[in-house]
Amino acid sequence: MNFKKLKIPDLLLIEPQVFNDDRGFFFESFNQKDFETVVKRKINFVQDNHSKSSQSVLRGLHYQTAPQEQAKLVRVIQGEVWDVAVDVRHNSSTYGQWVGEILSAKNKKQFWIPEGFAHGFYVLSETAELVYKVNQFYSKEHEKTIHWKNNSFNIDWPIKNNRVLLSQKDDVK
Repeated sequence: MNFKKLKIPDLLLIEPQVFNDDRGFFFESFNQKDFETVVKRKINFVQDNHSKSSQSVLRGLHYQTAPQEQAKLVRVIQGEVWDVAVDVRHNSSTYGQWVGEILSAKNKKQFWIPEGFAHGFYVLSETAELVYKVNQFYSKEHEKTIHWKNNSFNIDWPIKNNRVLLSQKDDVK
């Protein structure tokens, strides 16, 4: 696995070594020892989530506040998305900055998003399925949503045909 630091150093893009042949492919999608060596701390994932969305669906930007802050390890198993993390740590030198990456079933990349970041994605393909590991259980009382068009962040979403499908929760400004 190749661990690539991004413009916000706490974020990582993980590129697996994929073995392809005429039968299909194989790759190691997670190795706790290697992962903890790179992030320099122990990580205890407590839940795996699986989400399927249609083209032009935008989910996010979501995060949880202390003491239920959530870190995520995100990957796409079908389709393609523009995946975004925004630094919402008020004491951070990168507060308000964001990073976006294409995640797809084809490129098999994963996005490590530690605590203190809001997360969202926009579906580029006809449908997309994401699976992600989290290190804290969902907590409604600690959940926060930032509107995807928040002017403080100026995220460059690759919106197709001016079309965005949102939940009521994600459309609240």
